[in-house]
Amino acid sequence: MPADLAVIGLGHHGLPLAQAATAAGISTIGYDTDPRPLTELAAGRPPVDGSLTAAEIRRMLASGFSPAGNPTELGRVRTAVICAPTPSGPDGALDLTAVTDAARALAARLRPHTTVVLESPVPPGTTEGPLRELLETGSGLRAGRDFHLAYSPGRLDPGGRGAHGPHALAGTPKVIGGLTPACTESAAAFYARLTDKVVRARGPREAETVKLLETNFRHVNIALVNEMAVLCHELGVDLWDVIRCAETKPFGFQAFRPGPGVGGHGVPVDTVGGHRPLRLVELAGQVNERMPQYVVQRCATLLNEHGKSARGARILLLGVTYKPDLADRQGSPADEIARRLMDLGAAVSYHDPYVPDWRVRDLPVPRADSLYEATAHADLTLLLQHHRTYDLQGLAVKAQLLLDTRGATPAGAAHRL
Repeated sequence: MPADLAVIGLGHHGLPLAQAATAAGISTIGYDTDPRPLTELAAGRPPVDGSLTAAEIRRMLASGFSPAGNPTELGRVRTAVICAPTPSGPDGALDLTAVTDAARALAARLRPHTTVVLESPVPPGTTEGPLRELLETGSGLRAGRDFHLAYSPGRLDPGGRGAHGPHALAGTPKVIGGLTPACTESAAAFYARLTDKVVRARGPREAETVKLLETNFRHVNIALVNEMAVLCHELGVDLWDVIRCAETKPFGFQAFRPGPGVGGHGVPVDTVGGHRPLRLVELAGQVNERMPQYVVQRCATLLNEHGKSARGARILLLGVTYKPDLADRQGSPADEIARRLMDLGAAVSYHDPYVPDWRVRDLPVPRADSLYEATAHADLTLLLQHHRTYDLQGLAVKAQLLLDTRGATPAGAAHRL
């Protein structure tokens, strides 16, 4: 029997999409070339990044969701959405290997009248260029005539609790750019079953550039407040109070907050296919990449001010994930901060309710079992991520020194970034 949907790539983005589709009554296949997530999902176990719970996975399976490792399953769907990862390569460009592998697997089984949508972050021109060529060559079908082809930027919010979060798929407008008007409408008809609003772009290049703009917007604005954090510390100004006041302006301002670095799956792109570089994005990347080093410098300075050296100091890191209340460590600055502290000779340990084991340089980092005892014992406690389970007021009382990189402690209770 044909299935309604195949989600290709069951990572942090594809799996929540499959969950939303299954909850909407859409018969869904989840395909991945990696057998590990398939095995875990088939057994009802949640992904290690914490994007879905075990109960949510069980509900998906009970509703008909089918993890599939056999690419022949792709030949029986009406809609295929490619959510393959596109990590940053050694040169800083997006690595499209997983996207091309997914396209080849789909092309060999592609049927006429199928709607194919790419959601992975890609350089503008990928959908109507390399992806179209792979699909047409592998299938013998023509995009826009024999099958529909479109791009829709992924906008899921990791940690937004799947179909029920504040920025879940249903409540987030879906941008769609098709190769032809008919392609756009076919993709729009599919997404209308999942979301309250569909926004039609002029074409796939415009839709692809939406993702580029949204990702770069985040990184540039975080870089601005990171620079402000350094300046405000030098001036003796409470940046967190500045942001609190500034965000009361009802127009022309959107609040971003500094931190020890920028994590997440969205990779800023400062050059596209040899075109003129985006100089502001490039500079923002440099600013954000310096934050882990700045945090370590602040740690060393604080210790020195209290008669201690970083060498031999016991430093406890609180929260090593890239986002609060989520197990995902993708791009978390905690790894670099830990390495730099170790290079200074510090004895580093950590606590994170979502990370039972953590390795840096292939060596296990000691995990604190008793949080309050570890905080009292540490020469310096460094808050890198503010999980809701942390009683920061209580921890501030226990800590010998507490450096808060998230502005989560009450003013005066700790040293803040």
